[in-house]
Amino acid sequence: MAHPPQALKQRSHKAAERLKLVRRVRQAREDKREHQTLSAIHEAFHRFAHGVSRAVGSPLAFVGALVIVAGWALSGPIFGYSDTWQLVINTGTTIITFLVVFAIQNTQNRDSQALHLKLDELIRAIEAARNDMVEIENLPDAELARLEDEMRDLCSKASDDHAGDKQQRPAS
Repeated sequence: MAHPPQALKQRSHKAAERLKLVRRVRQAREDKREHQTLSAIHEAFHRFAHGVSRAVGSPLAFVGALVIVAGWALSGPIFGYSDTWQLVINTGTTIITFLVVFAIQNTQNRDSQALHLKLDELIRAIEAARNDMVEIENLPDAELARLEDEMRDLCSKASDDHAGDKQQRPAS
């Protein structure tokens, strides 16, 4: 039995649409797996960075670094203050600094983001606050400088008003 050309075209079109749908579903599943993997990596790095940041900022880490530097300095005469002796401390401190910068920056970025969200929530919740101050961290530098000058003027005026109130009160 022969199929009319129009029926074949419709079947072909439907098959192509189903194939596109299958490909989109597969791509969506793959994207979801990739997102979950990236999320897990981000969370693991955050935990690592937070731990490094806390450890590096501790008094024990400072004492440890001081002991290492003192040990290196005291070993100078043993190694004749050679280029290799100097290279050891230079290379070690460079590598450690390079890696720690990323860990600390991650922690600071996260803390800064959380602080901004908390402040934004307070601004939004307080009726007298100016809601246009929410997310001002995204403004250009010139606009931030203008707002800083405006805030300084407001604080200065409030300080002057408060000083005037004290002068008008009778002494008790």
